[in-house]
Amino acid sequence: MDIAATDLPVDPLDVLRKRRSAKWQTYPPDVLPLTVAEMDFALAAPVAEALREAVERSDTGYAMATPGLGRALAGFAASRWNWDLDPASVVAVIDVGVGVVELLRLLARPGDAVVISPPVYPPFFDWVTEAGARRLEVPLAHDDAGWRLDLAALETAFATHPAAYVLCNPHNPVGRVHTPGELAALVRLARAHQVTIVSDEIHGPLVLPGATFTPLLTLPGAAEVAVSVLSASKAWNLAGLKCAAVVTAAPHMAALADRFPADTRWRIGHLGVIATVAAFTAGEPWLDQLLTTLGHHRARLAGLLRQRLPMLTWDPPEATYLAWLNCSALGPGNEAREAFLERGRVALEPGLRFGAVGSGYARLNFATSGDILDQATARMAMSVT
Repeated sequence: MDIAATDLPVDPLDVLRKRRSAKWQTYPPDVLPLTVAEMDFALAAPVAEALREAVERSDTGYAMATPGLGRALAGFAASRWNWDLDPASVVAVIDVGVGVVELLRLLARPGDAVVISPPVYPPFFDWVTEAGARRLEVPLAHDDAGWRLDLAALETAFATHPAAYVLCNPHNPVGRVHTPGELAALVRLARAHQVTIVSDEIHGPLVLPGATFTPLLTLPGAAEVAVSVLSASKAWNLAGLKCAAVVTAAPHMAALADRFPADTRWRIGHLGVIATVAAFTAGEPWLDQLLTTLGHHRARLAGLLRQRLPMLTWDPPEATYLAWLNCSALGPGNEAREAFLERGRVALEPGLRFGAVGSGYARLNFATSGDILDQATARMAMSVT
């Protein structure tokens, strides 16, 4: 399908290559990078304007996230998800990863188990280790209906009394939007076994047409056992500006955030707070256009894969701009990914980074132009013929 005229535009490739971010500086200039979760679209105008105004007035000092961040997030959550959260329950942290690690340091003693569900965002593995805990892996279930939480296996794991479960909601890399019923069952298990859920909801704003995001803390009983960590960084491409939020909904959970290191507030990016507040308060129209664009790209990618790489299979994501491609017909491990890179000069994320169950898979970032998707899939097809 053709990219619609109303879709967000992307700069030409020669302009994109002038960016100095990791996506565009990791590989040689003959490689098309569809790797790390950076988007190629221009910043939302309200975000760009807020940053421009800050620089023009030399407003580049230390961050002051209170009360602006909480108010902005509460307004967005109410508008977007019908989530009535208390602005005072929002605690700013440097990024989602730091928020998760600081929470795990408080929840887990050295050597305690923390449950994760691969295939999952690679830092999940490192966050558990950084917090001094040990990983207990409960992989997602997969069948003809797609990927989902393996609730029976999680119940078995929770019965061993791990310190916490780090939930990916929505789930990266498979793009699964967990249903309210699944999340409610997860909350019941957590309450029954007294397991705290740390819910990484960074992709919550990036639910694509056809699906609906459920913030975990909106479910009955979740406040007693769960903490949410989220950010505007993925939806508005602000990762380098360093600002995220920990949200709680019960006094004993809020007490966890009160025990964060005192200097945490000074490590947040001031421009990150400014950009995040602008995104949450004025960035919804741009976000709506982004989601429409990503929906079109998802469909375009499906067509290109059917036409050029029919040996690859996938479950089109319900959220994120990430395609989790089953390339096992081309070999185990990261063989297909390496062939795409070495022979096709297209860089994807290697499946094994997401856990052992990622053998034979690769993750493709489709938050780019239709032309780049076309070039990339043509190169990938050429590399395996």
